[in-house]
Amino acid sequence: MRKNILIFSAMVYLIVGSLVLSGCTLVFQKGRRIDVEKISRLKKQLDELARAKQELENRLRQEIKDEEVVVVRKEKGLVITFLAEVLFDSGKAKLRKDALPKLDKVARVLKTTVQDLSVGIEGHTDNDPIKYSKWKSNWELSAARALSVLHYLEDEHGIDPKRLSAIGYGEYHPVMSNDTPEGKQKNRRVEIVIIPPTKKKK
Repeated sequence: MRKNILIFSAMVYLIVGSLVLSGCTLVFQKGRRIDVEKISRLKKQLDELARAKQELENRLRQEIKDEEVVVVRKEKGLVITFLAEVLFDSGKAKLRKDALPKLDKVARVLKTTVQDLSVGIEGHTDNDPIKYSKWKSNWELSAARALSVLHYLEDEHGIDPKRLSAIGYGEYHPVMSNDTPEGKQKNRRVEIVIIPPTKKKK
């Protein structure tokens, strides 16, 4: 019996020694620690998104009531959608003066509650072809509008440009049918997307 115990003990020491020498145990423990820290960090950032949504809804209460702005959580992030005519005159990419206080409300949240998260600005149009303005197509118009919002957030509010990106989708990502005036109005929009941490580019 004693001989069997000694053989078993030797086998255990051999297995443990092999694991230690191979680094398997150390790597596993280190990975677990990093995973816990990562999960904790992601949870904190997701909590920040929830607080940001509540804060934006409070700050933009009147604009939401007037159906100028919508704040909603989507898979791509926390999305603040402005109807295009709230921010721009028809066919233009220069921000209206009366739109600036509305963007200021968003900027304050971007600088505080979600100050570490990336922000994407998306421009969208309806499917009416460009006729009477300088733009070659709806792509150029939607991209220029997204860039106008980006530059305002950077230049007037000092938001780190490394956090910002802009893209123009033109008419190709409608949220409603373009067959009605109401649908066209909903499709002409700018979306400011607070990107969740799991979507951030490295």
